[in-house]
Amino acid sequence: MQKKLLYILLLLCAATACKKDDNNPAPLVVYTIAVDGNQVTFNNTTTGASSWKWDFGDGTSSTEQSPVHVYQGKGKYVPTLYATSAAGVTAEGSTVIRISKTSPVKLTDNSLSDWDTISQNVITAGPAGGVFKKLKLDYDGQNVYFYGEMTGKLSDGAIFDMYIDSDNSAATGLLTALFTGGAYDVLLEGQLLLKQSTAPIPMAMYYHNGPQTGFTFDQQSGTDFFTMGTITEAGGIVRFEGKLDRSKIKGFTGAAIRLGMVATSSDWSTQLGTIPDEGAAAFLLNMPE
Repeated sequence: MQKKLLYILLLLCAATACKKDDNNPAPLVVYTIAVDGNQVTFNNTTTGASSWKWDFGDGTSSTEQSPVHVYQGKGKYVPTLYATSAAGVTAEGSTVIRISKTSPVKLTDNSLSDWDTISQNVITAGPAGGVFKKLKLDYDGQNVYFYGEMTGKLSDGAIFDMYIDSDNSAATGLLTALFTGGAYDVLLEGQLLLKQSTAPIPMAMYYHNGPQTGFTFDQQSGTDFFTMGTITEAGGIVRFEGKLDRSKIKGFTGAAIRLGMVATSSDWSTQLGTIPDEGAAAFLLNMPE
């Protein structure tokens, strides 16, 4: 699971350190946090302190310098570090942590078996699926994860188009008969399963611009909006996984998106399949947590 790093630099004057004292200065409270699901790692680099007390904001505390804490439920928490100098002067620093839904998907484990536990948000290809067999989706506070199964070979170099209604609103984005049920604000396009540094058509991100009936998209800079995990090919079936960074794609931070995927031959001559079926509504992924 990808960690989300938040960098914090805070210095607040506690009751014992509210007056300037050049001989006994207050500690300079500095720390970073790394959130991984409901586990938070606190890296304390405070200077001028000899003891520490953490109030994690959930009724528990620690006197470790750099503790690791597991929050027991989703929600907003305000952890506070109280740092005390050898002279007894205390300073404090607080931040806000939001613990949201976690996902069992790990892109760095060289395995697709973690997707076996995903039973919700599963799309099975219909009559117009073509090369597509199945698509699964999952999410956490930082990412939307995807898993696909399709017939073919990696060497085919299929071009993928992901149509995304990122704000789940029919009032903005492209209106198209390709996928109904929404209007598509974002288009991700390229040879998703090839090594991006050498792919003839690397993945790129486009934002819709102009009339809703016009296929006009502006390319966006950057390539860090997606990450691929394990990709396998066996018996004529390609299986793959990846993630989309919710903070890097416009409108992706809301409570729901709609998504449809198209595969096209590497020379653009043939549409290989769609999921869901062409003309059907794009899949609605609710993300309330």
